[in-house]
Amino acid sequence: MSEVAGVAVLVVGVVVALLIVLLARREARALHRRAEGEVAAARRMAQDLLDQARAERQRTDDELSGREERLAAREHRLAAAAERLDEDRVAIDDARRQLDVDLAAARRETEERRAALAAEERERRSAWTVAEEARRLELERVAGLTAEQARAELVAEITDGARREALGTVRRIEEEARRDGEVIARRIVADAIQRVATDQTADSVVSVVHLPGDEMKGRIIGREGRNIRAFEAVTGVNLVIDDAPGAVLLSCFDPVRRERARLALEALVADGRIHPGRIEAAVEAASAELNHVVDRAGADAVERAGVTGLHPELVRLLGTLRFRTSYGQNVLEHLIESAHIAGAMAAELGVDVPLVKRCAFLHDIGKALTHELEGTHAAIGADLARRYGESEEVVHAIAAHHDEVPPQTVEAVLTQAADACSGGRPGARREALESYVERLHRLEEIAAAHAGVEKVYAMSAGRDVRVMVRPEDVDDVGAELMARAIAKQVSEELTYPGQIRITVVRESRATATAS
Repeated sequence: MSEVAGVAVLVVGVVVALLIVLLARREARALHRRAEGEVAAARRMAQDLLDQARAERQRTDDELSGREERLAAREHRLAAAAERLDEDRVAIDDARRQLDVDLAAARRETEERRAALAAEERERRSAWTVAEEARRLELERVAGLTAEQARAELVAEITDGARREALGTVRRIEEEARRDGEVIARRIVADAIQRVATDQTADSVVSVVHLPGDEMKGRIIGREGRNIRAFEAVTGVNLVIDDAPGAVLLSCFDPVRRERARLALEALVADGRIHPGRIEAAVEAASAELNHVVDRAGADAVERAGVTGLHPELVRLLGTLRFRTSYGQNVLEHLIESAHIAGAMAAELGVDVPLVKRCAFLHDIGKALTHELEGTHAAIGADLARRYGESEEVVHAIAAHHDEVPPQTVEAVLTQAADACSGGRPGARREALESYVERLHRLEEIAAAHAGVEKVYAMSAGRDVRVMVRPEDVDDVGAELMARAIAKQVSEELTYPGQIRITVVRESRATATAS
């Protein structure tokens, strides 16, 4: 049994080996066939690449052949062109030599003709001179005048005519210049004002300090009024307690002192401790703070106006003007606005802009000391400017801006104009109601006093007066004369900012009824 089993195992092993061999052969044949296919594909690809390379080479050979042919043809054309160029150069040289020969001959001929013409001209001039001399002698004999006398009379007549014509031309030019100058001046002033837009604040002589409660008024008054007396003595400001609930009023015509008192009182109210010693300390602290505010206001104004190189004391004085008003217009804002207006007008006229702005910016500097020194603010301002090293142009402009000194320079005139524009433009300043109403009433009275006036209306805050006349009493020429007469009377009798326009209206109506 063991032998049979061994034989069986041997047979199975042989069969398995045969199967493995058969499978290996089959796999080898399959790999062989696949390899042959890949080799055939590679051969075909190589053949394709070879065909493409051959075709590309053929195409390249054809292109090279074509380029060689074109180059050969181009070289042939260039050789032919060079040959023609040589021929043309030879022809040009021949033509140039011939032209030189012809030009030399023409010059000789021209010189000969010029000499002949000169000889003819000398002969003709000699004959003309003889004839002219004979004619002159005959004219002198007939006219009874020598040539010099006749020439003098002719010159006098021409000179007289030229003078008359020049006089008419001068008058026409003056009229045109006057008319165009008014238009240009209006445009310059209007443009200068329109470029400036500054805020206007109307401060009064009273400042208000609000209190946290009415019991604070008792602390401010103090025992037997010692606190309020100490406060008024130290600050120089009147303290009004009972007029407004929850607030006290500070009254003083010096705006700087009023502002210092306001700062001190606000500090005392915030602290709550109010007694004479504390009041003095608060006023000293307020003075230091106010000095800082004044210095900063002056520096800001100088920067806004675009003026440089001012003395520090002038800058400080300018800062004090922040608390001063003129007819409700803040003086410091008025100076900044005047500087901008003057600079715009100077630029239009071709004048030194920085100098004009400096004059306008400093023209009211004297108002900072009018409560301390005697004299007008123009004279005080001129002295201040001279003391702190300003030029004579600036000093003169400050002194002359209210015609206390006749203006002698363009800068002074522009300073006056800028001051008038800033103070006289609508909305810049306010005036008392009584004076405003009185001015309007007087305007209407002046216009109504003329013969033939039917109605008078003062309009546009008194800047425009409309006068209605009876057409049967006043003709067109009379209306124009009336407007001029009213305007002259208004300018002589009234004081007002800006201009007032007088308009005389004459209306004629013709009515007919058809039946």
